[in-house]
Amino acid sequence: MKKNVLVFGLISGFIVSAWAVGSIARCYTTGNFGGSMLLGYASMILAFSLVFVGIKNYRDKFNNGVISFGKAFKIGLLITLVASTVYVVTWLIDYYVFIPDFMDKYSAHIIRDAQNSGATAAEISSKTKEMATMKELYNTPVWVVLFTYMEIFPVGLLVTIIAALILKKKDNSGSIVAAA
Repeated sequence: MKKNVLVFGLISGFIVSAWAVGSIARCYTTGNFGGSMLLGYASMILAFSLVFVGIKNYRDKFNNGVISFGKAFKIGLLITLVASTVYVVTWLIDYYVFIPDFMDKYSAHIIRDAQNSGATAAEISSKTKEMATMKELYNTPVWVVLFTYMEIFPVGLLVTIIAALILKKKDNSGSIVAAA
């Protein structure tokens, strides 16, 4: 199971990390941060499709075609943790080494969008305060790690639950196999 989790987790992590690095590079060259969030989450779903593949691979090749929801969930959760950790480490390297001014540029973009959308002075002030708080929190590596995990992990968790529900398979006697 360990090899299965590592292989699918690392591949998934590399897919989503490559997309993130490319997307941020595009944002920096164009100065436009709009639209990348939707594409970013789409890339996460694509990368986490390997959770499904990893669970099915384990079920079919190593568990005689049978798996309980609990075991499938455990495998999917571990794949998600590996992939999310690769993503977080990639972001830490990208942020601290290559784009330490990311929060300044992102904050300016968010505030500019609020101004361009016709927000009131109070709404712009509120958004400015919110971004100042985010920038302050981003000064601490622990918060950077937590925010980055909060960005990716829930997507993987949702895919894990769906995959475990779809892939659970009873043994020939008709009862669901107990989670080992």
